[in-house]
Amino acid sequence: MRNPNTIYFAVPGDLNTITGGYGYDREIIAGLQRLGVMVITIRLSGEFPRASAQALKETAEIFAKLPDGATVIVDCLAFGVMDAIASEESGRLILLALCHHPLALETGLGPTEAARFRESETHALKAARAVIVTSAATRRLLIEEFDIAAEKITLAPPGTRRPPQLILRSALENRAPVLLTLATLTRRKGHDTLIAALAAIRHLDWRARFVGGAEFDPEWATWLKNEVARLDLAERVEFVGSVKDPVQELTKADLFVLPSRFEGYGMAFAEALAFGLPVVAARAGAVPDLVPPDAGILVPPDQPDAVADALARLLTDAEFLQQLQRGALRVAATLPTWESSTQVIAELILDVQSRRVL
Repeated sequence: MRNPNTIYFAVPGDLNTITGGYGYDREIIAGLQRLGVMVITIRLSGEFPRASAQALKETAEIFAKLPDGATVIVDCLAFGVMDAIASEESGRLILLALCHHPLALETGLGPTEAARFRESETHALKAARAVIVTSAATRRLLIEEFDIAAEKITLAPPGTRRPPQLILRSALENRAPVLLTLATLTRRKGHDTLIAALAAIRHLDWRARFVGGAEFDPEWATWLKNEVARLDLAERVEFVGSVKDPVQELTKADLFVLPSRFEGYGMAFAEALAFGLPVVAARAGAVPDLVPPDAGILVPPDQPDAVADALARLLTDAEFLQQLQRGALRVAATLPTWESSTQVIAELILDVQSRRVL
């Protein structure tokens, strides 16, 4: 007889990896534990989503050993290619898929790999008892492009930390404005677009901090650093690396810029808004739902000139910059908390365990 207060949470690789997706998983696990749910974490192969046949075999063996009727939340970084396992175990286990954003929409995929991810993730999600998404934009995508039933999808957006005290930034005095980018160095995040934009505004006073790890795509990270050097920006653009707690970076920054090509939610944008930072970003994925016009400037993806124009306006118009700072703080007051999102997932678990949902 299974314990209704016990669930399994399966994550590929190291749960302590510093990304928004892993951060979400950690917060939800901790929140469920505070609610009295026993959460048993399962570490899957770090090869996902490009898992080898051996990794998939080992994953199948892990799931086959779980007790009948067990409730298992599986991060879609792995679940998206676990379609065969999901189909095999869906009648025996209660499988809940956690989709941060569809695998097929990752930047840099060839058409064959993207099609393979789309097919496998569609089959896997349909085999799940329910699907948890982190944004309304991802929910729409799964309904419209992956044919997932709307009633099967639960929205549980990330919570947002508030700064210890309200931050009201004054006009800049005797220092270069700090442009903060908080994202892993992957192609989807659009650092290349940003670097080209920064080269176009080299005549203005600024310095940029690229906070984020290079381990997910070392070749791309090296290219970015070489491009900064080639454009003679190395003295103004600093690659900081991974930072476990970005509060200090957010506190010292003057505005946040990240022209991602797609975002399933964009936890970094939410944190920037919570710290009163105006945002410059691409109009892609869930970003328009998160960043309203009174808190930032959104431009088309892959448009360095548009990013440069937006940054130039904020760097030369102090009144407009402060207007967007006030807008960011207004948005911050409306952002969800981790407690509310965890409660949504806890209620979903109770529902599926009592067989009140699909």
